[in-house]
Amino acid sequence: MHRWSQLFIPTLREAPADAEVASHKFLVRAGYIRQLAAGIYSYLFLGQRSFNKIIGIVREEMDKIGQEFYLPALHPRELWESSGRWSVMGDTMFRLKDRKGADLCLGMTEEEVMTEIARKELRSYKQLPQIWYQIQSKFRDEARPKSGLLRVRQFLMKDSYSFDIDAAGLDVSYQKHYDAYCRIFDRCGLKYVVVEAHSGAMGGSQSHEFMVRTPAGEDQIVSCEKCDYAANMEKATSKLAPAEDLTATGNGKPLEVHTPGQKTIEDVARFLGVSPKNKIKTLALMFEEKDSKTGKAVLRPVIVLLRGDHQLNEAKLSSAVDGKQTRPMQAEEIEPLFKSPAGFLGPIGIEWARDAEQLERPILLVDQALEGRTNLISGANREDYHLKNVTPGRDFQPTAYADLRSVGAGENCPNCGAPLRIDTAVEIGHIFKLGYKYSESMGARVLDRNGKEVTPIMGSYGIGIERILTAAIEQSNDENGFWLPPSIAPFEIVVTPTNVGDEKLKSVAENIVQQLEAAGFEVLLDDRDERPGVKFKDADLVGIPYRVTVGKKVTEGTVEVVQRSTREMHDASIGAITGYFEKILRPAR
Repeated sequence: MHRWSQLFIPTLREAPADAEVASHKFLVRAGYIRQLAAGIYSYLFLGQRSFNKIIGIVREEMDKIGQEFYLPALHPRELWESSGRWSVMGDTMFRLKDRKGADLCLGMTEEEVMTEIARKELRSYKQLPQIWYQIQSKFRDEARPKSGLLRVRQFLMKDSYSFDIDAAGLDVSYQKHYDAYCRIFDRCGLKYVVVEAHSGAMGGSQSHEFMVRTPAGEDQIVSCEKCDYAANMEKATSKLAPAEDLTATGNGKPLEVHTPGQKTIEDVARFLGVSPKNKIKTLALMFEEKDSKTGKAVLRPVIVLLRGDHQLNEAKLSSAVDGKQTRPMQAEEIEPLFKSPAGFLGPIGIEWARDAEQLERPILLVDQALEGRTNLISGANREDYHLKNVTPGRDFQPTAYADLRSVGAGENCPNCGAPLRIDTAVEIGHIFKLGYKYSESMGARVLDRNGKEVTPIMGSYGIGIERILTAAIEQSNDENGFWLPPSIAPFEIVVTPTNVGDEKLKSVAENIVQQLEAAGFEVLLDDRDERPGVKFKDADLVGIPYRVTVGKKVTEGTVEVVQRSTREMHDASIGAITGYFEKILRPAR
């Protein structure tokens, strides 16, 4: 029997001063966690019970599709260099040296380790498919740890990896994970949405994120309430309402106009009496790439054109330049290319690369929203001047058109045309089709049915264990605390005698706990010698979904059951208390 008086449940009246989001405030106040250092937390009794239940659910569902491993958290440098990620991960990776001076890192993900096992052990298509998973601590040197367990430097993750002989096999492994994730999050009681996602540093061709809408989130998701379209901001698209083009002036060719001191999109539009929708926004950037002939790294300009009222989506740009990192051009880099200071830049008068392989010329990427537009206004590459009558495809030739903009709220759904909504959200899971990125670079090979050596295709799939708990708290809290779904709460029921000095109440409370525990329920007895109000406040705070109040009604053979989420109160017969909770918490049994 779990007695509150004998347990370590250090509840607090006040949240820590740096706590901004609900989950951080209540996890600390409810005694689930304590901070050891920035982004590093200890999990106390109640917190660990919840995490164990979450891990149990994850393990049950993953065991249906895969096999559990346990991998080292300490990785040698050579392993990450073999995939090319030792340098790519930069400062987010914890690095250290052993006593012999060898470089090591703390694992932030396990693609390299799993692929190393596959490279050494898998020999034939007969051994495929394989799905391997583990549940273990991961490490990221977050620049700004914050929001409690939402952005930390050490965290628990379920990560799994699939190896298949071909893309059709990967489709099957991917769908198995998609379905397993839905079962996991359903069982954890989360209200979530699955969105199309950008693969980022993980690489790969397709990915989906499992997101929980909450103001505490740092991601943005775009969704349609009329159909099932949903994507994160890095991947989202929309149907734009037609923009009315300006009427050509003069002979219809680009025409210089004097715009003294007008540098911003808004300033120029206002000065010329037009909408920003008729302006071209010019962004001058640089990235580094290798010259295929010499092998040397060279800096190359990439110029991005957007509609004046649109914003650049960094992830989409990254995809357009094959994942290369860009930075703004400096003044000394702008002048040789444009012959103009910033604020008056435009695409006319420059020889743009016909394709990305034409290294001697700068790249011009034009957002698809400008394709087919006419008589736009751009910078004239001359201080205090802009150009009217600028038409893409006629007056300049882009290297490529691409989707480069961020979607805005209220724009039309790409599937059904209904208005889109944008919400902040917390990511709780992410699945990737990695393709051949790791198996190819690390030399994993198997023999196919014809005895030919081929590269297995991979998938990678992650779930944040702590994020399941934090998301549950973010979606279910009030000013007094939070309530968790019974499946992940540290206890399902707290039994609270109003006066432990009354032997009758104490005896009845203990009897109820024994009945419920015998039936398989997880019960906490609040046997502390405290006022009822103190006990009720603590019960409201710590996330247990049901409270049984053992008070004066015992003389009538009844107790009061309070549902934390709704605060509804119902009388229940002491003799039938097990059946009462069987109906509520075990309806399918």
